[in-house]
Amino acid sequence: MENRIPFMKMHGLGNDFVVVDARAQAVPLSPALIVAIADRHMGVGYDQLAVIERGKGDAHLEFYNADGSTSAACGNATRCIARHLMDETGLTELHLTTDRGDLFARDAGDGLTSVNMGQPQLRWDEIPLAHEMDTLELPMDGAPTATGMGNPHCTFFVDDADAVDLEGRGAAVEHHPLYPQRTNVQFASVIGPDHLRMRVWERGVGVTMASGSSSCATAVAAARRGLTGRKVRIDLDGGTLHIDWRDDGVWMTGPTMHVFTAELTRAFIEAAQ
Repeated sequence: MENRIPFMKMHGLGNDFVVVDARAQAVPLSPALIVAIADRHMGVGYDQLAVIERGKGDAHLEFYNADGSTSAACGNATRCIARHLMDETGLTELHLTTDRGDLFARDAGDGLTSVNMGQPQLRWDEIPLAHEMDTLELPMDGAPTATGMGNPHCTFFVDDADAVDLEGRGAAVEHHPLYPQRTNVQFASVIGPDHLRMRVWERGVGVTMASGSSSCATAVAAARRGLTGRKVRIDLDGGTLHIDWRDDGVWMTGPTMHVFTAELTRAFIEAAQ
């Protein structure tokens, strides 16, 4: 461990992660090293980095964005790690803890993994927003909906999500003054009463092929606005997630992939410090 850091590369619908297992021994991850690993040309590349630690449940998860900032929640990474832990232990249900709170995962069959991302945060001060306002329609162009899923979200409902300038609009909205902690940004089109098409700009990352917490937030926003029911299919650039907003929380179901296991070399680690 002194010279190398083992890691796993995983993804959920192209939303990709570097996962470090620190349950047996603490792993020294400096802010500079976290950012260096994220570099897709000179490092490994990821949308989020996740650290598995020992916790009061089956494991505790910590998340970092590609710019080094922290996130309390990362839905697709949680599903990927849950699948890894279930394969490791033979369990079909898990209790995970995060800065978002307690999350519960289960094997959904057919290679799919479900995670309960908890109840959405709908009050302005929970999300958080800069001051008191109606979170259903924010006072900004496009009247988006604000939702918290352990991280802030801003969802625009548009006629054609594929026609949106995602990089231009996403970057601008991420830093909107209504969101003091910045925000994830989604653009969604209603395909049917239980079907959405969504594209996402992630806070601290940029355009990503999928986002679990964004999918949960978009499903909640669509249901609140009467555009869909509480159980929807969401088609993202990287594939499809199924979201079900139940009485016990927002359940997210989809595929995961463990791509490879490798090690960061001592030379890379030292160069990044």
